[in-house]
Amino acid sequence: MLRLSNFLRSLLMTIVISFLTPLGLVGALLLVLLGISQISPLSSFSQSSIARIQDFLAVFGSGHTLQGLFVIGLASSVVGALFDVFNFYRYQSLRGQ
Repeated sequence: MLRLSNFLRSLLMTIVISFLTPLGLVGALLLVLLGISQISPLSSFSQSSIARIQDFLAVFGSGHTLQGLFVIGLASSVVGALFDVFNFYRYQSLRGQ
């Protein structure tokens, strides 16, 4: 029973962290570009970069930027969960030998 609770706790933490990581990275990138847009010579560059990021996210979100960001986070959390399950299985199988 202890192994199951440890596994579920690890799986939940992996899912949450894997979901929040792309959200944080994209958010940080957008904040940096927004800060750069305050510098007059780089304003057009940063605004076009922000528009490109929003267009990229809209592709995954059926036209909605925020929905695209959540889809990428969800896909990342599924991959993280699969990786955690694989590691748990490998640890159990190697531990038994």
